[in-house]
Amino acid sequence: MQREILKKYDRLVPRYTSYPTAPQFQDGVDGELYTDWLRSLDPDIALSLYVHVPFCDTMCWFCGCNTKIVNRYAPIEAYLDTLMDEIDLIVGILGPKRIANHIHWGGGSPTILKPEHLLRLANKLRENFTLSVDAEFAVEIDPRGLDDSALEALAEGGITRASIGVQDINPIVQKAVNRIQPVEVTRHVIDTLRSLGITAINIDLMYGLPYQTVEGVIRTVDTVLEMQPDRLALFGYAHVPWMKTHMKQINEEVLPGRDERYDQMLAASTRLEENGYRWIGLDHFAKQSDDMSIAHDAGLLHRNFQGYTIDPCDALVGLGASSIGAHPNGYIQNHSPVRTWRACIEDGKVPTAKGLVLSDDDRLRRAIIERLMCDLRVDVAELCKDYDRQPQDMLSCFDSLKSLQDDGLCQIDGWRVEIPEQSRILMRTVASAFDKYLSPDAKRHSRAV
Repeated sequence: MQREILKKYDRLVPRYTSYPTAPQFQDGVDGELYTDWLRSLDPDIALSLYVHVPFCDTMCWFCGCNTKIVNRYAPIEAYLDTLMDEIDLIVGILGPKRIANHIHWGGGSPTILKPEHLLRLANKLRENFTLSVDAEFAVEIDPRGLDDSALEALAEGGITRASIGVQDINPIVQKAVNRIQPVEVTRHVIDTLRSLGITAINIDLMYGLPYQTVEGVIRTVDTVLEMQPDRLALFGYAHVPWMKTHMKQINEEVLPGRDERYDQMLAASTRLEENGYRWIGLDHFAKQSDDMSIAHDAGLLHRNFQGYTIDPCDALVGLGASSIGAHPNGYIQNHSPVRTWRACIEDGKVPTAKGLVLSDDDRLRRAIIERLMCDLRVDVAELCKDYDRQPQDMLSCFDSLKSLQDDGLCQIDGWRVEIPEQSRILMRTVASAFDKYLSPDAKRHSRAV
């Protein structure tokens, strides 16, 4: 891609893990409304469950997640007790043993829980929900300081997929972002997981971190390729110190510039493709035999708050402080402060802080954006039929796309839009043409490159 095009479109744009995006959530969507939504769910709908554990023992300075640093275990155990109560509260509204197709634990770091508490949480979900035969149970794992007993507890609890953060193997980079993680530690955790029968392995990498170079990123890719993960995510570091104050610990003078970031991304993605991984969507890579590759080919790839997924669920139930849920009627987010979240639950109230009620227009635009983000193409006229709309309703969006087409970011054929392979990195920019809420001076998003 031409460097002047990169420069022109290096703007702040959403990652579109939802549409409308989280900054559009409003205080008017509260626990009372969400309770009504949960009660109205078709009992035959399969659910997806997201559990948030907002604790870590050290802060990684690149982190954009909702987490809190703790050096005592008491707050974590107290949080788990309240989480058990929240599960009881939600199940009391939904009804017992609802079918779940997907479970995901994120954070923070879920593996900060002691082994017996990992098992307690897993068993609690299994006791209260009916997991479908092919349900995926994924857990984000921090390998640092993790005992084999924790991995054994996860295996006993029935997890099927492990997502492991690596980011970069260079000790200089690791020190600069406050995440020291020797390769041997990562390799041991992966080997142990596989020996316990947990064979679906994801690895997360990053580019654009302080002191990273193209050569260093390639060394990281080559090292993790030896571990043979099924999927990899290659995320661009989003430096947003005005939102995440701990990022001020990162020396901006040693952050790679726009062109360097692009070169790192391109070199890493090329190496992954050379080794048999398919580039999927914006930032995921999967083996040809992986379910994500198969879903991509069938046009069944989806995008939600955890990123790319093959889970087509109509309802995502978020559990834990700050967790986000999705419902056919809209989105909700729990209170982020643990104290506020806990007070609601102790009061017998659903701990919803804010959310958004979806309009029919939102649903159509969401479908268009999702297909662009997943397939790099969309037939707007076909989708309009599904939502009883006319494609002419999106005419202003196509007007916005014309300049992008002139610069090679997309190709327009009637009501069809396609993103060329060489412009994949800027797919969020193309998708943003359909975002009616996006403000030109928005500060809550990451740069496109």
